[in-house]
Amino acid sequence: MTEPVVAEATGPAAPDSVLARVRSRLPEFTGALRRVAELVLTDPAGAARATIVELAERSGTSPATVTRFCRALGFEGYSDLRLGIAGETGRAARSAGWTIDIGREIQPTDPLDRVLGQIMAADTRATHDTAALLDLKEVERAAEAIAAGRRVDIYGEAGSALVGGELQLSLHRIGVAAWAWSDVHNGLASAAQLRAGDVALGISHSGQTGETIELLAEAGSHGATTVALTSSPRSPLAEVADIVLLTATQATATQASTFRPDALSARHPQLVVLDLLYVAVAQRTHERAHAAFQRTARAVDGHKTQPSKGDRDVRTP
Repeated sequence: MTEPVVAEATGPAAPDSVLARVRSRLPEFTGALRRVAELVLTDPAGAARATIVELAERSGTSPATVTRFCRALGFEGYSDLRLGIAGETGRAARSAGWTIDIGREIQPTDPLDRVLGQIMAADTRATHDTAALLDLKEVERAAEAIAAGRRVDIYGEAGSALVGGELQLSLHRIGVAAWAWSDVHNGLASAAQLRAGDVALGISHSGQTGETIELLAEAGSHGATTVALTSSPRSPLAEVADIVLLTATQATATQASTFRPDALSARHPQLVVLDLLYVAVAQRTHERAHAAFQRTARAVDGHKTQPSKGDRDVRTP
């Protein structure tokens, strides 16, 4: 059977989208040419990687048909078509990567004032949603357990470890014996030494981090009061905890793709909750905390840069 003849375009290929050209010409193609067009549209990345023989075999046609298809689109040959598709799919992949990692709200060419506004708006929404989600009675339970406890273990991986480290430093400044563990082996060794009256806090945005779940479960098995900081109330981490503190993120606040990965967008809400927990502990240990804070402030005071004589003279009335 003779294949239908398609008028060949003349002149160089237009600078528009290759795939858009294929889609616009699709109604004109029949038979073998249509099979080639449909294969290119279905798997453009695969077409860009395939040789002319491979594309012909996959579409059930011949290399001659593929060549005619290329010329119908304005290309001199298959190599030009492949380069066009490869460039287009490469741009799409880069765009998709940007959308996944950064999101639709911020584009690569946006000025920094707009970027700043988007970040501030998203963090503000996430913080307000966290305040709405947070059960303050759970915060009180956690604060009372820490204030009365012998020691506190804090577990977290990657970004959660950074957040946990902030809480550990804050608690130490007010005389609470606290350790932050990001290594699972060291963390397990510490968790195994906890007992009733001690507190273990596990931090995981998703609540799915295996190491953090294991550490919190180990601490709980020895009688420690376990606290989970997560955005997922039905996560495995929440299930092994006695007390659950919930956070919101940009994603839960906007129900849209965000311009930062969830773990990063969760950072500010997590810090807000832990800051609240720290203050609640300080309130419940006010005298001890005040004395400890004064001692630690005096200890580091000598490492602060003192104002020059001229600066003192300027400020002196």
